[in-house]
Amino acid sequence: MIKNKFAIVTALLCGLVCPFVNAQKHTKHIAAKGEIIYHIFQRSFYDSNGDQHGDLTGIRLKLDYLQQLGVTAILLTPLYESVFYHNYFSGDFKKIDPRYGTMQDYLRLVKELHRRGMKFYMDMETQYVTEDHTWWKEGINNPKSKYADYIIYDDAAHTKPSSIVYGVNGLLGYDSVFRKITTVNLNSLKVLDYNYRLFKFWMDPNSDGKFDDGVDGFRLDHMMNNLDNKGLMPHLFNTFWNPLINKLRRVNPKINIVAEQANWASFGVDYLTHGGVDRVFDFRLAYAIRSFEKSQITSAADSTFILTPAGKQQVVFLENHDTPRFSFGVKGDIAKLKVGAALNLLLGGIPAIYYGQELGMTGNSGKFGATDANEIPDRQAFEWYASDQGKGMAYWYKLKGPWKDKFNDDKPNDGISLEEEINDPNSLWNFYHTMIGLRKLNPVIIKGAYKTLTNNKDKVFSFERAEGNKKVIVVVNLSDKDQETTVQLTGNAAGIKTLYGNGQPEISEHTIKVKLAAYNVEVWAL
Repeated sequence: MIKNKFAIVTALLCGLVCPFVNAQKHTKHIAAKGEIIYHIFQRSFYDSNGDQHGDLTGIRLKLDYLQQLGVTAILLTPLYESVFYHNYFSGDFKKIDPRYGTMQDYLRLVKELHRRGMKFYMDMETQYVTEDHTWWKEGINNPKSKYADYIIYDDAAHTKPSSIVYGVNGLLGYDSVFRKITTVNLNSLKVLDYNYRLFKFWMDPNSDGKFDDGVDGFRLDHMMNNLDNKGLMPHLFNTFWNPLINKLRRVNPKINIVAEQANWASFGVDYLTHGGVDRVFDFRLAYAIRSFEKSQITSAADSTFILTPAGKQQVVFLENHDTPRFSFGVKGDIAKLKVGAALNLLLGGIPAIYYGQELGMTGNSGKFGATDANEIPDRQAFEWYASDQGKGMAYWYKLKGPWKDKFNDDKPNDGISLEEEINDPNSLWNFYHTMIGLRKLNPVIIKGAYKTLTNNKDKVFSFERAEGNKKVIVVVNLSDKDQETTVQLTGNAAGIKTLYGNGQPEISEHTIKVKLAAYNVEVWAL
């Protein structure tokens, strides 16, 4: 769900959610050297069957590409059946949207990911259902239905299913299809048991206890302790989420649970300390990086890594399916895009890259009224080709609907495509590839403790990650002007080695002096 300053209220309700690569196939399970998540809006990624909808087979066909980029896990938006294109607000949690493929397609994808040593995360939001769901159809006007307490009603006769967030009772789809939506009763023990069985199924579809065909974790969309702040379900951490997560851990102790905290302005620490989850999304840090303000980045990074409890993690990202593209915010400036990439991948936590982010794809929330079309600009087709045409292009949103001609951020031969970037050593794609490689070759970036390093410039941000006697130091010029800065180190500067950059550092015992070009990134190892 969308809940931040970049979006409009209607968007809150809808996400609420290579032919040029010949990488060698992996033939055995490989241990990932530090997890990097690739977040895919799968309807827009790669279409394997010509219907212009991205699908599960399309993702499987592009795993070579993802591994060449260097990611180690994928996160998909919901797969379950829904009338809405984003698949939030389900009509049936047990069915895969047929546009994505079959259960067999799903199992082939998951098993292939695991064979390659990659992980799979599934997005789940079971707090709401549409009027298509059995709970609604059999419970409406029927207080004696076996599903009577599965959803919340505003009257004893069960004629008025309760509204969802912001008092909304329904949503108009981009294709002009309207559906009523209501809130699920998470106070019901039957609903808790249903969720346990549903989540358990996706963890181990054939119930053999091996998990090779199941998810490695879940993203819990719009997770709240007091759902939508209505006061109807005020203690869900204790009554629903912890009981559910604890039972799932008894099935598979290695399962990873990541929460999308409803309040994006928070650090989400209460989710880590009381909500039972392993990870939260670091929205505060994402906003800070977007600002290009040293004080904001310093404050957010310090707070994030100090407040995160031991054994818990923050997912560090720049953009996702609910926010405007980072490239839109920086007006496509490739130097700024590279600064963002470096901070995304080197600051710490678990980095997540939103599909197409590595190309600099752009998009900003639309203004089409009370419809779920508003977020389509942030969820457009992955640009595989310079021409933006060809096999696999997932232009589902241009097939129908009153706004189908409004989504035109994909422009041919604009330098933003995999075909144009993959063989260009100066491209954004190759910068992402380089930063990922640097991260993997220097485990201290992954495992080391974070510390902001003092320097004498307001437009230069510097930090280290340290473990034992190993350190990696990152210095970033956040401005469009050259900066000469002196960085104060936490130890001796002897034995410094350049990992990335072309600055010529002057080294004294406890400082490094360096001249940085505009939006330059320097990375050193000690």
